[in-house]
Amino acid sequence: MHQAQVTIDPAFRVGPVRRRTFGAFIEHLGRCVYTGVHEPGHPAAGEDGLRQDVLALTRELGVSTVRYPGGNFVSGYRWEDGIGPVAERPRRRDLAWHTTETNEFGVDEFMRWCRRAEVEPMMAVNLGTRGIEEALDLLEYCNHPSGTALSDLRIANGAKDPHDIRMWCLGNEMDGPWQLGHRPAREYGRLAAATGRAMRMADPGLELVACGSSGTGMPTFGAWEATVLEETYDVVDLISAHAYYEEKDGDLGGFLACAADMEHYIDTVVATADHVGARLRSRKKIDISFDEWNVWYMSRSMAAGPPEGWPVAPPLLEDHYHLADAVAVGSMLITLLRHTDRVAAASLAQLVNVIAPIMTEPGGRAWRQTTFHPFAQASRYAAGEVLRLAAVSPVYETAAYGEVPLLHAVATHSAEGTTLFAVNRATDRPLVLDIDARALGDVRIVEAVTLADDDFYAANTADDPDRIAPRANPDVRHDPARVVLPPVSWNVIRLG
Repeated sequence: MHQAQVTIDPAFRVGPVRRRTFGAFIEHLGRCVYTGVHEPGHPAAGEDGLRQDVLALTRELGVSTVRYPGGNFVSGYRWEDGIGPVAERPRRRDLAWHTTETNEFGVDEFMRWCRRAEVEPMMAVNLGTRGIEEALDLLEYCNHPSGTALSDLRIANGAKDPHDIRMWCLGNEMDGPWQLGHRPAREYGRLAAATGRAMRMADPGLELVACGSSGTGMPTFGAWEATVLEETYDVVDLISAHAYYEEKDGDLGGFLACAADMEHYIDTVVATADHVGARLRSRKKIDISFDEWNVWYMSRSMAAGPPEGWPVAPPLLEDHYHLADAVAVGSMLITLLRHTDRVAAASLAQLVNVIAPIMTEPGGRAWRQTTFHPFAQASRYAAGEVLRLAAVSPVYETAAYGEVPLLHAVATHSAEGTTLFAVNRATDRPLVLDIDARALGDVRIVEAVTLADDDFYAANTADDPDRIAPRANPDVRHDPARVVLPPVSWNVIRLG
């Protein structure tokens, strides 16, 4: 077996666990909204058309925030289309995903869903085809109590109390040529700054997110962040980061190391932001909103091309995840926690059906994909302070990321106990993990749970929804503490 060791010390604090790390994302894309969160007439739908089974799974997943309504969709969206009597709402073409948007679900339905799901909303404004005036109108509709045209319109539409949305994204992926209204960094930065300043005049307490790069592979990566922040530094609180990964050419080991790129991404954006702050002689720190991240087999969806005929809510980007995908997701969660000092929020993209941890059948069942479990466990058990581990691990060579450790791990510590989250990236054999927890005092392993299987490509389905699920690890020793991590596995080890 491979051998590794971690030392856990409560003095090695990175920063507090941030609940907003466990955010998700809903976009008007494919079946995420329609037959996902919203399906009037479904046996599990309430009078408001919201699927109760999806709401229950969302709460079980432990989602803290939800970003809406996009994504690429927002850059062509007219928010006014999605309010008022449903029968009077216009149907529009969505150029981002080549579909027809019925607008049956809009901002008021989304806020009703957020309250039912017990999540905080994160609203994006359209800076692709629209600008300052439209952003201010949406803000007034959502947040002003009453006595103005748009706040009274919200009340007339059935929402007496303000929605009081605190987090706002200033556009989406404006560095991407695929984006409606794509523009150079300087031009976007000036528009975002002007929009942000205007929004703060209306509501000074907002938290604003500027668009960062759409990924480390963008030709403008790094330079984009620097230019945008030169224009927006005094206006925004966070800059976004987006990253998607997939297994390519049968390179499972390389895929399981994808979080190494995510670590590099975060470090680079932090360094760039701090450099801009130093040049501006500002004591303010810009944090990261990693508001799109996941495993996404993008090569498949791009090869399929856009749907024909402008359909309503067709199946799009419906990746069916296996064990290895879940382990990669767990590793990315570890990375987000390891950078809790500067990653202030994150959104798993997306929540339902579209590259999602939750899948549904139209009119039928809902179930948990394999990727559901690492997210739900991290959200449930990560508490208190994130700890920096002293780890000793074998390494292996990857084509994309160079030398990477087999063990990827982080711990969190609170008065209730300490939890170690660990991934074994080895594809050939188990990893024996020795845990030195002497600095915690008289503690022992109270639970060790593993997500693993002999078939690394086993997946969950509607007929077999628990094929891959967390199970007790039988290979635990208590004195000294030792756990055997199966190959290609996600592990949660609780000490108390």
